[in-house]
Amino acid sequence: MEEVVPQSHPYVPRDLELPGYVPVVLSQSTIVGVYLSSSLVVVSIIWIISGRFQKISKIDKLLMCWWAFTGLTHAILEGYFVFSPEFYKDKTAFYLAEVCKSLVDDACKQKLAGKEYSKGDSRYAARDAGVVSVEGITAVLAGPACLLAVYAIATKKSYNYILQFAISLGQLYGTAVYFVTSLLDGDNFAASMFYYYAYYVLANSFWVVIPSLIAIRCWKKICAACAVQGQKKNKLK
Repeated sequence: MEEVVPQSHPYVPRDLELPGYVPVVLSQSTIVGVYLSSSLVVVSIIWIISGRFQKISKIDKLLMCWWAFTGLTHAILEGYFVFSPEFYKDKTAFYLAEVCKSLVDDACKQKLAGKEYSKGDSRYAARDAGVVSVEGITAVLAGPACLLAVYAIATKKSYNYILQFAISLGQLYGTAVYFVTSLLDGDNFAASMFYYYAYYVLANSFWVVIPSLIAIRCWKKICAACAVQGQKKNKLK
């Protein structure tokens, strides 16, 4: 009986079993370049569209760009990871699979797409239950909610700030779970220190800092609105 030799991979831990693993075909510069270029196009389009709406501040325009960017990131990149459990076997150089491999290959979370990101966190390639759960909820719920936030800001819906506050708390919670579970499991999932800090720490830090700032701003807006409403009720008494 012929012995099956497992395909080597660049992920940590080295004894992680990934039968049928296919190395990343696209270069890291190509993967990152496509991601950044696509993000720039999305942000530019939303910025131009936001200018067609009257009385929208620059901060709201920037928020529309952020929610569109993060919403599509959640829905497309994270969604692909969640619903394509064998992305590391892809032989077609499909971009999303390459990103996931590279994230599993080169290293870090948010979120270039699959093979590449796994280098920063091999839990993506290993289909860690905690990571899949967090990413699944984020892709299915947070993704569409972010895009709804773009619409809510543009049309000044009454639920505008509550929606942004809720999404931001969800992102912060998801990121916290992501980091805490990694620490509890030994925090040894990156292929190198470069990938650890570039993918795992730096890339994910945006989903800590920005949601925190948005949550604080929305909290103040909601409190101010409630205070005004309270004053009106007192005047009517």
